[in-house]
Amino acid sequence: MRGQPRILINTPDIELWPAQLLRAHGNHDARVLSRARTVLRRKRDGRFLAALLPEGLMPLVHRLAREPGLDDALDALDAHPPHRRAGIEHVGELPLSRLQERLHALGLDDGYAERTGLTLVAEPDWLAFAGVDRYRRPLWLHDGAARAWTHMRSAALHDDVVLEAISGYRSHDYQLGIFERKRARGLAIDEILTVNAAPGYSEHHSGRVLDIGAPGEPPAEESFEGTAAFAWLRDNAAGHGFTMSYPRDNPHGIVYEPWHWRWNE
Repeated sequence: MRGQPRILINTPDIELWPAQLLRAHGNHDARVLSRARTVLRRKRDGRFLAALLPEGLMPLVHRLAREPGLDDALDALDAHPPHRRAGIEHVGELPLSRLQERLHALGLDDGYAERTGLTLVAEPDWLAFAGVDRYRRPLWLHDGAARAWTHMRSAALHDDVVLEAISGYRSHDYQLGIFERKRARGLAIDEILTVNAAPGYSEHHSGRVLDIGAPGEPPAEESFEGTAAFAWLRDNAAGHGFTMSYPRDNPHGIVYEPWHWRWNE
């Protein structure tokens, strides 16, 4: 596995991860991951579904054949097998199917886009490994954003400023989970929407956005504005292709987010 390009192959229901970047959920998973090249992971809950071993695909759940999205995942695996992934260049987008029914289930009609000026954001069909975030989780970004982030972080470090990635790519399913958890705590949809874009509308879906922090600072807080890291970003981020998406009094009604930076091609 050494030397393999580390990318995440993305499909609507299932992600295909490099096995060496996943944490085992138990002894059985650990034994499988130690031999696997790629693991099929359900996006909805992070469940490991199957592992690609030297001898073939090993199911990790009962009735794998009935798993929604399995055919799409296997087609993606056939199109981008581990030994040929270095040749992937173009980043495509996944179709925006199923989103409307999810939004309607949340009580969000078609007027949400008109009210906010936000547009539906497609997920990339593959993402590049960009190191790890503050919590030692793999950081996945659009290939161009991954390169730009690496260069920008190095430039800041040269100026004795440490930039920490808090989070990068988030799937539609992940954003839906944020809403479901907050609703379970009793928050109203309108209240959640002041700090979280609706599923399908978050810039994080694109893989082009980073939440950035500084050592010792709480994540995603306005206090980040007072750090040396923010001052460096304000003066230098544009030179690396990054801009702050949600300044004060932005037209989308999103709260001021000095930590949220988007890479623009």
